[in-house]
Amino acid sequence: KQIIQTHYGSVHDENLELIIKQLDSDRLIPRYQRDESGSAETIQRISESFLRDLVARTFGLQYFDHFITSILQTLSTQKKELSVHDLDLLLSYNPGRTVTHIYHPNMETHDSIYMGSKGHTLANLYAMGIRVPPGFVITTEYFRCRRVIECFCQPREDFEQRVLEMVARIELETGRKFGHPANPLLFSVRSGSAVSMPGMMNTFLNVGINEEIVQGLIAQTGEAWFAWDNYRRFIQSWGMSFGIPRDEFNAVMDGYKRKYGRAVKREFLPEEIRDLSRSYREVLEAHSIEFYESPREQLFTAIRLVVESWESDKAKTYRDIMMLSDNWGTAVSIQAMVFGNLDTHSGAGVLFTHDPRTSEDKVEVVGDFTWGNQGEDVVGGLVKTLPIAETQRIREAKETSLEALFPHVYKRLLEISRKLVYENHWAPQELEFTFQGESEEGVFVLQSRNMTPRIKRLYPVFKKSEELQASYLGSGIGVSGGAISGLAAFDLDSLERLRQEQPGKAIILIRSDTVPDDIHEISIADGVLTAKGGATSHAAIVAHRLGKTCVVGLSRMRVRDAEKICVIDGYTVKAGDAISVDGRSGAVYAGTAQIEQVDLSAASDYE
Repeated sequence: KQIIQTHYGSVHDENLELIIKQLDSDRLIPRYQRDESGSAETIQRISESFLRDLVARTFGLQYFDHFITSILQTLSTQKKELSVHDLDLLLSYNPGRTVTHIYHPNMETHDSIYMGSKGHTLANLYAMGIRVPPGFVITTEYFRCRRVIECFCQPREDFEQRVLEMVARIELETGRKFGHPANPLLFSVRSGSAVSMPGMMNTFLNVGINEEIVQGLIAQTGEAWFAWDNYRRFIQSWGMSFGIPRDEFNAVMDGYKRKYGRAVKREFLPEEIRDLSRSYREVLEAHSIEFYESPREQLFTAIRLVVESWESDKAKTYRDIMMLSDNWGTAVSIQAMVFGNLDTHSGAGVLFTHDPRTSEDKVEVVGDFTWGNQGEDVVGGLVKTLPIAETQRIREAKETSLEALFPHVYKRLLEISRKLVYENHWAPQELEFTFQGESEEGVFVLQSRNMTPRIKRLYPVFKKSEELQASYLGSGIGVSGGAISGLAAFDLDSLERLRQEQPGKAIILIRSDTVPDDIHEISIADGVLTAKGGATSHAAIVAHRLGKTCVVGLSRMRVRDAEKICVIDGYTVKAGDAISVDGRSGAVYAGTAQIEQVDLSAASDYE
């Protein structure tokens, strides 16, 4: 209004009145002609028409007018639909900070607060020349403002468009097309808070898959088992994000293994794992969980479910235990899939740049890997794993190692470890990796985080004696803590009952394997013993971070959850029975054993 009044109205108002009064109507151009002449009303009408024409012919002014009008209409609508608090939140929202590329990050969001520790680390790894899958990060700016973004159409449409623009960039970088059966691009969608919360929030693999895409993958790779396995994994992650326990899917898997006489899922024929995948779909249907065939719907639903999992019970419990703020929120990392399950020349694993058993500063890679599987199998303790290095293989008496089977992959991982620690002075790291093929070029780092503090000088060990040797039951992999004797518990009920009945006694949680939902049980137990998993399984990582004694991978042990007992080479342990585990050597003993403190820096006998 001020622009029009200053540059048009005040300039022409007086002159227009003088001129119009001196002109007969026949001397006016047709559009200004009126029946009457010289009246005040005529002068006003002609003046308004003249000024409107002048404004209309001014370059850009109408566009500016429409822009201002849209703003006023939007503000008016927002005032009606949003509370004062949400209006404040919306006005502080910066759409340009919601999405950032991993390879070329927005410098305004290039930190662990916006990108989360996972996304920020991936960007730094790429900058060092280390291969990470192409992708992008939805930052904590979206988490902070998601309520108003989701409930108000304009910011929601803007956000979705920004995500799809990033998807288009990844399509160019990979040469694949999201949702295209002939050349499909699949994504992993993972959480990433400023401080790592391993396994506590939802993760989705192979987002963008459906049965049509499966057929496209088969035509493209010739690997039908691989294509159907990807579909199966996505269905399971979808169902678990809606609250279906992993055990329900495991029960279906076990049923198919018995039906076809398969020991491990790699032995399934393509048509068998196809039928297994469709049975997983039936699990969703039994729980009335809708499954989206549209890749776009899958992607945006996965993003929403990952963000919402910040408020899950297990995530809240973990933050309470670790004294982390609920207000930090999570970023979401979205990356092109690299397939460790493509064939038997591919795989995935987790390695430590330093041996957790020692306090040495030199790089000595150890960890677990599996071939023909994806990384979630290693972390979840779902498959039999093999060691990373030959020295580790000898110590653990395993049949082979990554170094022996895939020497080029091992060499590249060792180079990466040395680059991070020696050249860039990073703290000891825990790396999750996938390799597709046997060459160094096929190695990708999926994430890296600081290892938890390692061994202490003074350590509890079992006092050597004939009685100790006589009570020996077997050995798994010692991953955390020292020697501990305690009472066996198999679930939360037995844990809490033993705490009440025998206060002051240590309690050891016994499981076949653990899942993130077990965080509460692990946190209140003093030790953890599992039949499955390796040094990088969920049980091992979480127990180490919480300072619990932990032994995993005691393959001689069979856990019967329904009966609340376990059997180790014929020896039965019931809830409340005494059992002893050594979190350093991995040894497990029946009953209670004597414990002493030793200085491990000078006690090689305890290696």
